Amino acid sequence: MNSTLKRAALACMVMFGLLMININYLQVVRADDLKQNSLDRRNFFARYEVERGLITAGNTVLAESKDTGDSETRFKRVYPKGEIYAPVTGFFAPENTSDIERETNDLLDGSSPDLVIRRGIDLVTGKTTKGANVEVTINPKAQEAAYKALGASSKKGALVAIDPRSGAILAMVSIPTYDPNLFAPADKAAVNKAYAKLEKDKDQPLVNRAIARTYPPGSTFKVVTMAAYLESDDSLGPQSQVDAPQVLDLPNTTADLPNYGGAACGAGRVTLSFSLEKSCNTPFGKIGIDLGYETMKEQAAKFGIGPDLEPLRIPMGVSPSSIGPEEDKAALAQASIGQRSNQMTPLQMAMVAAGIANDGVVMKPYLVKRVTDAEGTEIQGEDREELSTAMSPESAAKLQEMMVNVVELGTAGAAKIPGVKVGGKTGTAETAEGRAPHAWFISFAPADDPQIAVALIVESGSAGDDASGGQTAAPIAKSVMEAVLNK
Repeated sequence: MNSTLKRAALACMVMFGLLMININYLQVVRADDLKQNSLDRRNFFARYEVERGLITAGNTVLAESKDTGDSETRFKRVYPKGEIYAPVTGFFAPENTSDIERETNDLLDGSSPDLVIRRGIDLVTGKTTKGANVEVTINPKAQEAAYKALGASSKKGALVAIDPRSGAILAMVSIPTYDPNLFAPADKAAVNKAYAKLEKDKDQPLVNRAIARTYPPGSTFKVVTMAAYLESDDSLGPQSQVDAPQVLDLPNTTADLPNYGGAACGAGRVTLSFSLEKSCNTPFGKIGIDLGYETMKEQAAKFGIGPDLEPLRIPMGVSPSSIGPEEDKAALAQASIGQRSNQMTPLQMAMVAAGIANDGVVMKPYLVKRVTDAEGTEIQGEDREELSTAMSPESAAKLQEMMVNVVELGTAGAAKIPGVKVGGKTGTAETAEGRAPHAWFISFAPADDPQIAVALIVESGSAGDDASGGQTAAPIAKSVMEAVLNK
């Protein structure tokens, strides 16, 4: 073979080798990137070829796929009560998904490895493969009561309700909301326009305020401070006395801590129960200083609070809550009453209320109840998991009693339910200058057999005192608790 043929043969071998390397690179290394490329029209149409599974809450359908009769975009996603359940379902759009639609996407579209047997059976029998059905833990009565009551306030806000015994999320509402049906059509231009409009909305309806936004919790956080205090000394109880000056002298600052409006808290020394019932600031500021930052941080962590803890997923990711960094004693006093750098999600405060109600045991919150294939065979069941023990049963019982007194004798009378013992705590959280404070309320019921724990915030919904937290937020929580308890 002459040299020219040798060079030609070698060049062919090199090019063949490069071609094989390129094919393997595209099929193995870049396969996922290419599959997700928006320029791939096959990928776009493939999204609409499969009948996605249902998203349900009991017998209520939250999301379903309907046959359009179009050969290219056969199935369209439909949300029968879209705005009410949007924070739960999320949306399915031409190029994106969110919330449950995203977190369980491989189940809903039938591509999950958990469905390989179902796909095999369908192949043999000649049936068209369908996606799995996802049932969420939401109680439709609670969700719709929360949506109606919170929406009637004409304010922005969020509400979360949890079953304290299991961690199942019974309601999750964020106001303002949006209609996921806007994103369902197989029309990228129209969907992108609708999304851009909502994204630019100053009220941010696409933000799930229940899990994605943190707020200063105000006086609702005093139950965490009280939990730390009760855990520090077994002899303490509702009738134990505590200092309650009209103004707490904070070290190294001229900005001392008063009670609301500079009012007195009793005669300067009151019971723990009275201090919680009237939501006095000064006793809790002093308790926080006396306990110290590390004790407060450790107690908060037992309720699941802290940016250094394992991120919480329900299965959507939840923004971390925090009492703030260690600063000075003055800052700690303010953090102990739910101000300063103290920031909580409504879900986190629902976990606090649920943990107290559940004798000190905090259950991990979850949103997916079970998953079944198209024929009804269960693939995944309910996954109950204990997150932590926040306090002893004895301390929890004392705090439960005090929170019942808040409703019976204190600032949360609007949460009373005839024939049911309700525990609760109001809160008013100072915000940016020029804005009204946020109104908070956390609660649980029945106190002797807790079936629901609620936390809600009404943004700028307070007239400026803890009574307004009870006036604005407590009636909303009451309606949700009544829906679950069928009262």
